[in-house]
Amino acid sequence: MLFINKQKQSGLETLMFHETVLATVPEVDGPLVSPLQRAFENVHLELKLGNSASVIRLVDSIITHAHLSRASDIHIDPHQEFILVRFRIDGIMRVAHRISKDIVSEVISRIKVLASLKTDEHQAPQDGRFRVGEGEEVIDIRVSIVPTYHGENAVLRLLVNESAGFTLDTLGFSEENKKKILQAIRRPYGMVLATGPTGSGKTTTLYTLLHMLNSAESSIVTIEDPIEYAIDGVEQIQVNPRTGLGFATGLRAILRQDPNIIMVGEIRDSETAGVAVNTALTGHLVLSTLHTNDSATTLPRLLDMKIESYLIASTVNVAIGQRLVRKICDQCKTEKSISEAEQKSLLSAIPNVDTIAGSIFYYGRGCEYCNGTGFSGRIGIYEVLVPNVAIREAVLARASARELHSLAVASGMVTMIEDGLIKAQAGLTTVEEVLSTLYE
Repeated sequence: MLFINKQKQSGLETLMFHETVLATVPEVDGPLVSPLQRAFENVHLELKLGNSASVIRLVDSIITHAHLSRASDIHIDPHQEFILVRFRIDGIMRVAHRISKDIVSEVISRIKVLASLKTDEHQAPQDGRFRVGEGEEVIDIRVSIVPTYHGENAVLRLLVNESAGFTLDTLGFSEENKKKILQAIRRPYGMVLATGPTGSGKTTTLYTLLHMLNSAESSIVTIEDPIEYAIDGVEQIQVNPRTGLGFATGLRAILRQDPNIIMVGEIRDSETAGVAVNTALTGHLVLSTLHTNDSATTLPRLLDMKIESYLIASTVNVAIGQRLVRKICDQCKTEKSISEAEQKSLLSAIPNVDTIAGSIFYYGRGCEYCNGTGFSGRIGIYEVLVPNVAIREAVLARASARELHSLAVASGMVTMIEDGLIKAQAGLTTVEEVLSTLYE
């Protein structure tokens, strides 16, 4: 049950979501109406009022609808004749509602009020945040508003603090990869790097590691942009460009705070990379993220950032490459055999793919529980590179990412495509999902 600014909204217990355009839900009273139907109906009934609608109830209902649909983002996109409300669910954008353009200014103004933004500013980007709910069910919502050709666009990121409940097992790490990561974070110094494109779960991985490391015996400080979740017992610092507090300057300030463990939200430039590497070299455990395609590319990427090869070789404890794939819905999971086309696609990615010929895989037929998509939730696929002697020598020789990848595979690293295939065979995801995520 959610409410905004302590004002309780009744009947918003769950949602109804349709993949393209939401259909009209029959207005039926009594126990026959599921909470799923009722939640959609609350939004739908408000929209039917047109100009007479309560903008406060409408915005509250849309946020609740999105949260209960497991959406990570709400997009309010202006078009010429209407406003489209879309939810990002399991990484995929879905159309949720259409709003009359007559009330869009009131909707945007309501969001600005909640996020403490300037309601009379319409020509400049604005960023803010607000909180929904209380007690155990609290959602932090980040707001970004940008002027576009057809009017102001708003994107709301819903941050539900689930990281405290995550473990390396629930994130999808194999026993072997889990062992490598645990060995890396138990070292008193060095760098633990999570790599991948935007939206691949890197921050969630780091937050999970922070929860594992968090104890009264250690001092943990983070510098983030933005702070996504609050962690009790961890000192978290928000980047603020207006005051000159960036990653590099914040990291230098953190060193005077006597920390044992430091998390840098992202290594974006040479200055931050240099300070982070030197911090790891001087007796601190540093956790951070990099935007690279895979774990092997991490090491040459640091070279591109003007870090000396001997520093990279001596400080990187582990590089975790990752992606997120959608999980098959448990309610409609069905067996299937892999097709010849899929075998050919896999053959180009994995040399020993012919060993899976005839294997049983799975897919989701689509049901009410997953709103007909066949998927519910997401899980990570990973590759964990631990620099051994051969890899460190290759880094010193400024080897390419391809050479480092080959050395890592020769030393036993399971690649992301192989990890994805293992999860597909276990019925956690589909072969198509793995291939589309890694190779588009």
